[in-house]
Amino acid sequence: MKRRQGPIRILTLGLALATALLPLPGIGADDDGGSGERTVPMQQLRAFAEIFGRIKKDYVEPVDDRQLLEYAIRGMLAGLDPHSAYLNPEEFKELQVGTRGEFGGLGIEVGMENGFIKVIAPIDDTPAQRAGVKAGDIIVRLDDEPVKGMGLDEAVKRMRGKPGTRITLTIVREGEEKPLKIEIERAVIKVASVKSRMLEEGFGYVRLTHFQSRTTQDMLKAIAALKSKSGGRLKGLILDLRNNPGGVLNGAVSVSDAFLTKGVIVYTKGRTDSSRLDFTAAPDDVLDGAPMVVLVNGGSASASEIVAGALQDHRRAVIMGSRTFGKGSVQTIVPVNGNAAVKLTTARYYTPSGRSIQAEGIEPDIPLPNVRITQVESAPTERLKEADLSGHLENDAREQKRRSQEKEAADATKPLAERDYQLSEALNLLRGLYILERRKAAAR
Repeated sequence: MKRRQGPIRILTLGLALATALLPLPGIGADDDGGSGERTVPMQQLRAFAEIFGRIKKDYVEPVDDRQLLEYAIRGMLAGLDPHSAYLNPEEFKELQVGTRGEFGGLGIEVGMENGFIKVIAPIDDTPAQRAGVKAGDIIVRLDDEPVKGMGLDEAVKRMRGKPGTRITLTIVREGEEKPLKIEIERAVIKVASVKSRMLEEGFGYVRLTHFQSRTTQDMLKAIAALKSKSGGRLKGLILDLRNNPGGVLNGAVSVSDAFLTKGVIVYTKGRTDSSRLDFTAAPDDVLDGAPMVVLVNGGSASASEIVAGALQDHRRAVIMGSRTFGKGSVQTIVPVNGNAAVKLTTARYYTPSGRSIQAEGIEPDIPLPNVRITQVESAPTERLKEADLSGHLENDAREQKRRSQEKEAADATKPLAERDYQLSEALNLLRGLYILERRKAAAR
């Protein structure tokens, strides 16, 4: 223990000595604000050393040197932007597990907004989605503890926990007069990042819920299966990126590359030369030019926006829905001290035409409101049922389960427009694009 604390004490002593040894090369009274040669801001270093010593001497409880320095590092990174952060060994391990598609928690992607936790998107088939958490929700309490003043990493850590335990989220939602309280049971989150099905003959549907290391591989398998069902070729494809909070950059690049035959997919640019990276498409298209529609909304972020932006700029797909989230920055994970890491924002990414998505998002080609169509039956056709009678006997658990299954089966038979209006409109557009392509081909 003493040996491990030694270097930290030397560092603290070094700060104190530096104040007495002015001038030193590269050290001046303060930073020059970027107008000339940059110098170390000595006033702030003196303040840091003084505050560090004051905490060690006078704080109500003893504080470990390493813990204090970790707090300082966390604060330094948190002050830069909402996405830069220090990851201790446990958090670093959780990040690595998360990109492989299995982790513990509630199943929501979150960020910070005005000191509160904002839901970017709930992940499909997770406790949070099933409980009714929606993109755009503002979390103000975790159980009985206010979120205000709590760091993002700390809030995420509190939301995670042992599977089977419960947590109550107090949520402020636009359009609701009072905060909502939603109780969620934690579970091991296994994210199936690709879902697919045939909407009708020749027209396929692929939903990407997250960008993981295996997303592109799984997507290509799904499209191959759809093509096989359609006689070897699809008439068109809907790629659903709604409420997809992003993930790994390489996943977004390779998904885009699957539908493009040439040109830039995305490029990154930062302060250093090494931050400039250009990603270009290989000459193949898994759909052989068949028309595409991409669905997006305010929960589509980061990697989702890269895909939507690339396909939009290359005019490879029509983008439908609402403006995306607007996260256009690149985070680099830098391992430090063996097991810990720093997540640092190092660049912005740009679409092929040079658009920065940061804080702007992708504007869809066809704006589409998020509405729900319901069938209204006239009152005279409603018959009185046993369940309507006051004091009726409740059904037993087995019967309730049977009725629930029957309801799910009945919902599946409803018209697509009632189940998912946006998807229905996307399919209508895709039919039109297919007809247009056929007419163009016949005219050649």
